[in-house]
Amino acid sequence: MKYYILFGPPGAGKGTQAGAMVERYNLCHLSTGELLRSEIAAGSPLGLQAKALIEAGNLVPDEVVEGMIEARFKSVEGVNGFLLDGFPRTIAQAEALDKMLAKTGEEVTACVSLMIPDSLISERIAHRAQIEGRADDAKPEVVENRIRTYHDKTEPLIQFYKAEGKYCEIDGVGTIEEVKERIFGVMDRF
Repeated sequence: MKYYILFGPPGAGKGTQAGAMVERYNLCHLSTGELLRSEIAAGSPLGLQAKALIEAGNLVPDEVVEGMIEARFKSVEGVNGFLLDGFPRTIAQAEALDKMLAKTGEEVTACVSLMIPDSLISERIAHRAQIEGRADDAKPEVVENRIRTYHDKTEPLIQFYKAEGKYCEIDGVGTIEEVKERIFGVMDRF
């Protein structure tokens, strides 16, 4: 089983590229954002808690996200692996993922990182807010907090996965097709 992490700042194009990656490699796309949005839409207790945190631009507690991910690993069949989008976001989550996979003798295959400059992050998120109607993307202070949170909490994962020899950086600037071909060029090696 392959376990790919799709990494990059908010607005880097992870959601846009995930579909092609899933189709080409027969992966199950696990987007923590989508999992959480479905909980919010359902009005579950988890969803209500997550909604307040997300609207403020903060991260949902690790144990909640980890539980959702592990449950999906156990319940999905008929795929060659998983594409994790939005998890892990911290070193603690990366370590928890390693422990989770070690239980079944598995490990992370690669961290595929789409990188774009900060100036493009705000522009893309504002565009996404208009296209998808995502209220959490429409407030400049929330976007700034998301960028700051990414740099402070998530960016350290680059060194974590580099140290494991699993970090693959992709230039996320360009057309959707150009970026997709760069991603495939990396993933075809695994």
